[in-house]
Amino acid sequence: MSDFDSADGTPVPTGRRSPKRRRVYDDSEASTPRYSSPDEHGRDRPYRSSKLNNREDSDRRMSHGSDGSADDLDHAYRDRSRSRSSSPDTPRSSHSPLDPPSPPSYKPLKLNYRQKFILRGHRKGVAQVRFSPDGRWIASCSADGTIKIWDASNGKHMRTLEGHLAGVSTIAWSPDSNTIASGSDDKAIRLWHRATGKPYPAPLLGHHNYVYSLAFHPKGNMLVSGSYDEAVFLWDLRARSQMRSLPAHSDPVGGVDFIRDGTLVCSCSTDGLIRVWDTATGQCLRTLVHEDNAPVTMVRFSPNGRYILAFTLDSCIRLWDYVSGTCKKTYQGHVNTKYSLGGTFGVGGTEGFIVSGSEDGDILFWDVQNKKVVQRVSGHEGVVCWVDTCPGGSGVVASGGLDGTVRIWVDVGDEEETIDALKLEDELGTNGYPRAGSVDMDGVQVENGEDGYNNDTPNEDQMSVDDERDTRRELDDR
Repeated sequence: MSDFDSADGTPVPTGRRSPKRRRVYDDSEASTPRYSSPDEHGRDRPYRSSKLNNREDSDRRMSHGSDGSADDLDHAYRDRSRSRSSSPDTPRSSHSPLDPPSPPSYKPLKLNYRQKFILRGHRKGVAQVRFSPDGRWIASCSADGTIKIWDASNGKHMRTLEGHLAGVSTIAWSPDSNTIASGSDDKAIRLWHRATGKPYPAPLLGHHNYVYSLAFHPKGNMLVSGSYDEAVFLWDLRARSQMRSLPAHSDPVGGVDFIRDGTLVCSCSTDGLIRVWDTATGQCLRTLVHEDNAPVTMVRFSPNGRYILAFTLDSCIRLWDYVSGTCKKTYQGHVNTKYSLGGTFGVGGTEGFIVSGSEDGDILFWDVQNKKVVQRVSGHEGVVCWVDTCPGGSGVVASGGLDGTVRIWVDVGDEEETIDALKLEDELGTNGYPRAGSVDMDGVQVENGEDGYNNDTPNEDQMSVDDERDTRRELDDR
């Protein structure tokens, strides 16, 4: 069982704290997270970028009035866990107290990811890539204002969604994999039919600045959005209207996410704060901030709902226990000081990993438990903005970067790098892309485009809705 597939229920923080009370914790990294309220900062927004601003430290350490007691929450969570796992009729273990059963031995994570497909078509940098919940599709959004849908199994380009008036910074899939939500610099949120590529009749309007992050409720009836207007909105998708506006932060909101049962929402901002909200009431239940107070650009709940993964502009990824308010682990090794990078959790065999892009063009994989970098792969030219893993345990990874490409990676296990099925060394051209005639793992032929040049996205007329060609390529003199 994966580290993230625990059967424990989702802890729901409750209760109140005195506005003047301050709690400080020490984690294994000798850091000091504490509860805090936001401060006013300047606004500056390059493409998928959040620049560091000069900060005022005078009022930053004020406690948030609606934070719950970490001790009470942890005690309640432990009591609930014990009540589920024990009863008067539970038979006692046959092991003697002097001879307790030995815990299962931990096996170090081993990964061997290799590039499988390079998907081309975007004219500008790719901001996000997302696997559909059923694992069949990949959606990518770009500063060119389009969303593209790809077949996750073979890399076929299926269709392009057009309608936004500016670059698209964020996308999200509905739980049934039939609807895509997109947020744009035109301040609008649009919903799209995946099968037809057509937008829903009316966009969701209300934000006063760039829409930067989106997430669907697990039931598919709600959407949460974060914006550069510093607000978090909850939307009723049945009524196509705004349910609630949360005055979340004092700086642009970089990331939002729903917990697995939909009862909680987390948000983050370049003001350095991570906040946890009650979906039903809109109450802020917890505010987390690290002592370094680095801008937080993306947050995501762990699959079991017990932790929050936070990406910060000090080249760190932190795993927070939001019930106790402590930072449990810090992952380092990548470069992230300027851009909003995205990553996620994954499973390799039976062990969990964390994967993220880097501003130096690499993709890094960390062992969740020991925080070590278990693999570093290269391929993108420039910043890798987003990385996502395929649901269902297949281990497939997709990445998107400022080079305008989407790349699909697979874990080939213990096999040698020169295995014939992948032809990774022999079939790579001088520019790092597959040559004509190369064969991938599934036997899909990567053929030349009509202009005689490499078409790195496998393309068949019956599989593609729109056949886009880059007319700026010159003919090969060979």
